[in-house]
Amino acid sequence: MNLDTLLDDYLAHVRTERGYSEHTVAAYRGDLIELVAFAGERGATEASAIDLALLRDWLWGATERGLARASIARRAASARGFTAWLLRRGLIAADPGLRLRAPRAQRTLPRVVTQQALAAALTALERAASTDDPIAMRDSAIVEVLYASALRVSELVGLDLAAIDRRRRTVLVVGKGSKERVVPYGAPAARALDRYLDQGRPAILAAANAAAAAAAAEPERGALAATNAVFLGARGARMGVRSVYRVVTEVLSSIPGTGPSGPHAFRHSAATHLLDGGADLRAVQEFLGHASLGTTQIYTHVSAERLKQSYRTAHPRA
Repeated sequence: MNLDTLLDDYLAHVRTERGYSEHTVAAYRGDLIELVAFAGERGATEASAIDLALLRDWLWGATERGLARASIARRAASARGFTAWLLRRGLIAADPGLRLRAPRAQRTLPRVVTQQALAAALTALERAASTDDPIAMRDSAIVEVLYASALRVSELVGLDLAAIDRRRRTVLVVGKGSKERVVPYGAPAARALDRYLDQGRPAILAAANAAAAAAAAEPERGALAATNAVFLGARGARMGVRSVYRVVTEVLSSIPGTGPSGPHAFRHSAATHLLDGGADLRAVQEFLGHASLGTTQIYTHVSAERLKQSYRTAHPRA
């Protein structure tokens, strides 16, 4: 079986059996298509021809092209996953990926928005929502939920109505690897979400259905199919990641000097503010849906750096 066929089988495996997200599968596909092409140039078209020297040469070529250390590290991880799978399938006698090393990716501290700046932005969103504009209600609910529950943007756009428990103020989230977790949200997010679900979402659906009916020759053919998505675009369909990015970028652009502009800024900020407030690291790990505590620990460095900055600024003998 040639490498092209094996690569297709491997990608199907990580998508269906390992439950990797489409984003992760796409990253694996890009890396491994490049590896298979590189191997083909060396005359290696079978799994048995993949050895440590070939893998090292492939990574070296990426380094020579000036790729970032993070990209090199990701390519190495993609190759190791592929060769480990080949070994489990009995297609190679030994796993060359076990000895493949790559430079460690630089781990930069996530930038966060201060609690005061976030409070001001959220208050402005709440004022806009109080004008009964359904899109403003939606945008206020999006930002409140992103910050209150520290959701990934993919988790937010994937929310269905059944995932919201308004009485308990919790949301059932399907995270990476299709893992579910239940996370709470607070009173301000509850107010914004309730207003959107009771007033804003029905208004968006009604306007979208009216526009679709007016554009169709027969009104019943123009009606939109029912959707269970929580957050809807102006046309009544489930919002996409790009749409949420636009909403969040507009909100963050109103905060001078914040730096971060994407939805992850709210996730980073929520995690850091929880630790600043004395939350247990394990609880924050569960809250964020991190598989490893090590991933969560980066936020302890953020909090420590903020403490150092405050000390240098405020302590008379700093």
